[in-house]
Amino acid sequence: MRLSAEQGERMLREGDPIELGTLADAERARRFGNTVTFIVDRNINYTNVCVNECKFCAFFRRQGHRDAYLLTYDEILEKVRETVEAGGTQVMIQGGLYPDLGLAYYEKMLRLIKEKFPSITIHSFTATEIQHFARQEGISILDTLKRLQAAGLDSLPGGGAEILVDAVRQRVSPKKIMTEDWLAVMRAAHSIGMESTATMVIGFGETMAQRIEHMERIRQLQDETGGFRAFITWTFQPGHTELGGEKTSGWDYMKTLALTRLYMDNIAHIQGSWVTQGERIGQLTLGFGADDLGSIMLEENVVRAAGTSYDMSIRKMVDLIHGAGREAAQRNTTYDVIKRY
Repeated sequence: MRLSAEQGERMLREGDPIELGTLADAERARRFGNTVTFIVDRNINYTNVCVNECKFCAFFRRQGHRDAYLLTYDEILEKVRETVEAGGTQVMIQGGLYPDLGLAYYEKMLRLIKEKFPSITIHSFTATEIQHFARQEGISILDTLKRLQAAGLDSLPGGGAEILVDAVRQRVSPKKIMTEDWLAVMRAAHSIGMESTATMVIGFGETMAQRIEHMERIRQLQDETGGFRAFITWTFQPGHTELGGEKTSGWDYMKTLALTRLYMDNIAHIQGSWVTQGERIGQLTLGFGADDLGSIMLEENVVRAAGTSYDMSIRKMVDLIHGAGREAAQRNTTYDVIKRY
């Protein structure tokens, strides 16, 4: 029986974390047995210049700032080469909304990568970036995605979703993509066979009802398109941000994670976040519904800019998974297992 929004909200508000974790873990085991996956990839932030100036972001710089940068094609290709040599199978290219690059800049970037490294999967550009590219080019979201797909874009990450409730978005990122636009980008991507992930960032002072509203919008779109591969919950990192505040608790994160496994019944994979929680909480997520621990991340800059930094290696990742009594497996972007440990 599918959980209703009212049931989900009540479970978030009143549910016992251990009981929720037990239910979520049973659902994980039913779907995936004892296997927990991870991917080797690199997060390439091609620029930190951004016109959105979100209050929760410590990474962006205004154009002309002494710390502002835009990577050259050669610098990007070097990062991709290092990723391939390290056994990586995916690059996640994301950046700020640069004022005046044009869609051809991104098309050339993708073509150069695919020409030199045809085996790499390009899982890149958030819905926020896609909307920005389309507006700059003066064309539709669908046509923008088709051009990027033709140039080499394989799939979309779920970044930029935060909480898909405009009342929250207006407060924390008023210049950023709003709820219906984010959903429209994902719907368009799915319509041309470009799958994606979905994310949720908690800890903005949103209500439990607003978290459930976010999950419900994703679940409804998944019912429609079937294009989401995974759902990932992060926690807001307030360090060095204009928004500020305190990090949400580990218990809050774990309860929410467990609820996503139970509520998002039509999305196969639930990812635990060691990147924002650290490796020990990351390990605990494997008892709260997570079947995947994401990437060892050969490079990560956005969370690091907010003062949160954890290091990971394949050996450490495998040890974490084994330490939780699970079998570790490296996967690719489409969640096919390519190596077991």
